[in-house]
Amino acid sequence: MGHIKEPKGVDFIIKSEPLTDKEQAAISEYIINYKLKHSKKKAATTRKSRGVISRKKTLA
Repeated sequence: MGHIKEPKGVDFIIKSEPLTDKEQAAISEYIINYKLKHSKKKAATTRKSRGVISRKKTLA
């Protein structure tokens, strides 16, 4: 993929307005809730051993 030059007289840099305190609080709350919801690890599954099963012989 090549580099695309900006045409003369065109500026691709966008300056957005700063967030309000209410918007910042809403975004922070969303991020906290998202992390709590998605950070739960799944329980580890147990794996059965494929090794040789030793059985004790009983004398009758």
